[in-house]
Order: sequence, then structure tokens, then C-alpha cells
Amino acid sequence: MKRILTSTAVGVFALGLASTALADLKPEDQILYRQAGYSFMSWNMGKIKANLEGDYNEAQVAAAANTIAAIANSGMGALFGPGTDKAVGDVKTRVKPEFFQNMDEVGKLARDFIAASDQLAAVAAEGDQVEVSSAFGELGEACKACHDKYRAD
Repeated sequence: MKRILTSTAVGVFALGLASTALADLKPEDQILYRQAGYSFMSWNMGKIKANLEGDYNEAQVAAAANTIAAIANSGMGALFGPGTDKAVGDVKTRVKPEFFQNMDEVGKLARDFIAASDQLAAVAAEGDQVEVSSAFGELGEACKACHDKYRAD
């Protein structure tokens, strides 16, 4: 639990520092930064999956889960600003335009994702592989809920 609070505090602090910088970000930079965040979360989810399917290392799983939770809590929603709904020059995005037209639903999906990432981090801190597997599945479902509706192929 202490790790979750620490990672959340770091995320909130980073968001506070970044919020003024976000106002100056060009749309293409916002797209690149959010893609980097999602890629890093995906890489960490891959590490958890590999541990669940192979030799389970509690420390690796906890570190990956904490990383996912920290990124999820970092305020990445601010990177979906005006002009980021379509490609900008050579910078492409797979976000469907409907994403920007349904912000109430997107907000709910984001809150569900954050809750699932926090739950995974809490369970991973305890080290029970069965519980981690269940929480990991719930996080995957939270990801899928948004991808299915708002991510272009």
C-alpha cells in the first residue's frame, strides 16, 4: 500500500510540474508523449504476463505493476488536447474521432483503468500469483474497453 501511495504522489507531483509545460506542447508532441506512456505501460504488462506464464518473480511483477499504476495516475488525459484527434504531419494517432465526442464515457473508462491499475499494484505488493493473475485480467479488460471503442486498427 505504501508503494501505491508513493507512486500516486509522484504522479500527482509530476503532473503538477508538467501542467504548465503541457500548455506549451504542440499537438504532435502530445501525441508522441501519450504514445510513449502507453507503450511503456504495454511493455510492463508484457513483463507481468511473462511472469504469470513462466517463473513468477514477485519483485519484477510488483515493479511493473507500480509502473503501470504510476503512469495511469500521471494525468495522461491532458495529452488529448485540441488538435490531437488526427495525424499532425508525420505523427500519426490511432484515436478515433469519437473519443473526443464522448468525453463523459472516456472519463469513466479512464477512471476504471486507473482503479484497475491501482488494484493490480496493491495485489502485486502482496505477491499472491493467483490474485495478481485475476487483477491483471481485470486491467486487461479495462484496456480493452477503451481500445475496442476508441482505438483504430
